[in-house]
Amino acid sequence: MWERFSYYGMRAILIYYIYYAVNKGGLGMSQYNAAAIMSIYGSLVFISTLLGGWISDRIWGTYKTTFIGGILIMLGHICLSTPLGVAALYLSIAFIVLGSGFLNPSASATVGNLYDKNDQRRDAGFSLYVFGINFGAMIAPIVVPWASSGFGFHLFGNVTNFHAGFVLAAIGMLLGLIQYYFAGNKYLPAKSFKPEDPMTKQEKKQVLIKFSYGLTSLLIVLGAMAFLHALNINNIINLITIIAVVLPIIYFTIIFKSNKVSHSERRKVIAYIPLFLAAIIFWGIEESGAVVLALFAENRTVLHVGSWYFQAANFQLLNPLFIMILTPIFVALWNSWKKQPTAPTKFAVGLGFAGLSYLVMAIPGALFGTSGRVSPLWLVLSWFIVEIGEMLISPIGLSVTTQLSPKVFKTQMMSLWYLSDAVAQAINAQIIRFYTPKTEVNYFIAVGIVSIVFGILLLFGVKKISALMGDSK
Repeated sequence: MWERFSYYGMRAILIYYIYYAVNKGGLGMSQYNAAAIMSIYGSLVFISTLLGGWISDRIWGTYKTTFIGGILIMLGHICLSTPLGVAALYLSIAFIVLGSGFLNPSASATVGNLYDKNDQRRDAGFSLYVFGINFGAMIAPIVVPWASSGFGFHLFGNVTNFHAGFVLAAIGMLLGLIQYYFAGNKYLPAKSFKPEDPMTKQEKKQVLIKFSYGLTSLLIVLGAMAFLHALNINNIINLITIIAVVLPIIYFTIIFKSNKVSHSERRKVIAYIPLFLAAIIFWGIEESGAVVLALFAENRTVLHVGSWYFQAANFQLLNPLFIMILTPIFVALWNSWKKQPTAPTKFAVGLGFAGLSYLVMAIPGALFGTSGRVSPLWLVLSWFIVEIGEMLISPIGLSVTTQLSPKVFKTQMMSLWYLSDAVAQAINAQIIRFYTPKTEVNYFIAVGIVSIVFGILLLFGVKKISALMGDSK
């Protein structure tokens, strides 16, 4: 809960901190650069789960990996709390990216270990897990922007003190670390404290060699970019996008070629691929809430209802709020529905809802033009629709990932699930350039249709995918 509080609190105000003018408390970058940085930041957070999952499986185990990840996240928020400008922004990105990569897959894998693969309570259990983390995520977009505005007393005058909000996010992470340290040692099972597949001495040597090669290659690429005067934020974003798209291809190849993976496990991984692609499309829309919809909230939305005024950042609470409302409904549905739709069917319907949420956002621009401000209810409706889709994809995806994972790739397959989000946000960093008030209608329609069409195609492949999944449906 506290990790989500810290992360979503930071995320609610970060895009505004990046592009607000310096005399208003921000860094003064363009809105496009702010949106692209936010998207690629999110992509890096999920790319790093590959490293975190591997460290959890092979070196530290889930408990230690989660705890160290929390410490790094806290350090990232502390960096943002300092008045060191752009340098602090990039340093905080490094800390939070690495920390989130350690924490996210390890925490999810721990939940998966609580249930047998065929336990009917798995989907309900993961739904409750998602509900819990969203409680912290719901509070943060209210409290953190409130702190930045001077706690309602205009303590900072007309300037938004984003640093005060980042301090609050750091405190939230500290509270989470304290709670996890004491409760984890008391309640977590023994397998959480040791790696699933410990490394041999020979494997450690090979890893160090490969790490050295990888680091050297990266430094050569960056050095060449600097020499060619191409080392700038746009080219860095392009490089990360390429890495994000190529990584899952490499990762699936490693799993298929591993001699530790059986034939039946490979069939299940094949079944996982179309679900992975569906997740990329879904997260591309869902994650745009902190980028495209955040810009829409600031630039195109009436920020008051009668005499009640609110901040654009407050809209970020809609995601976790609707998840909290919908989770018990879907938990009851899955528990009472004896012959449930298969996971591929749920994914297909979820994509339909995601696409519909974007088509809804095209309506106000089409009806009233794109130069003025519109009712906040358009954002509320869009978020509600996409969260119905998330109920059909996020907890189901977490559950089916643990079901279809080869035994020795359990945590790393969870990292692969998060990598779908990394690919989605990296693609968002590229297509965000096509979003402007003048093009918003076409943008929302185009992305929405892509999601709906892929959902229809997935429905046609349900039987074949289910056959490959075997008893893990």
